[in-house]
Amino acid sequence: MFFPSNPFLHMKYDRCQVYSPEADTLMLLAAARAEVRPGDRVLEVGTGSGLVAAEIARITRVVATDISPHAVLCAAEAGVDVVRTDLFSGIRGPFDLVLFNPPYLPTQPEERMDDWLEHALDGGASGRAVIERFAHNVGDVLAPGGRILLLISSLTGLPEVQELFACHAYSAGIAMQQAVEGEVLFVLKISRKDRNTDDS
Repeated sequence: MFFPSNPFLHMKYDRCQVYSPEADTLMLLAAARAEVRPGDRVLEVGTGSGLVAAEIARITRVVATDISPHAVLCAAEAGVDVVRTDLFSGIRGPFDLVLFNPPYLPTQPEERMDDWLEHALDGGASGRAVIERFAHNVGDVLAPGGRILLLISSLTGLPEVQELFACHAYSAGIAMQQAVEGEVLFVLKISRKDRNTDDS
């Protein structure tokens, strides 16, 4: 696999522009620890602070991405092998496990703050805008038999996300869920549908 060099590592960053680890971060980390296998090639999309990638890197090789220059610098400071890009643009797989805690909060145009932290939160009007792009293209970097762990909220719409992935020939089951204030968090385990099973 080839990963482009990172030209941002000499810059200073604003920690206030990086999403701090919260309940969703820790939940994805717990699910990733349960799912990852030694030798897996792992990609974390939207790494933020880099906590999940840094911890999983204790088990196997991890590459991470983020669109925010502040997050990239923060994750690099934590020792993460990180690339600044939109989702996985320019990244060559394949990866056995893809992790993603996407921007999943439904956000109206008048609610947007237009800063880098907003990129970590703003899921568009439905909460699924970034997830839709991810679902459409993740197959480009996913290995045969590969798995995806995707964190979403009840605010995002669990059935709608499952149907979205079904339309791209994936199955999405609940690997973990947790009630937090005002919502329920879910980690979905997603994989390509078994065509033999579907045809039977």
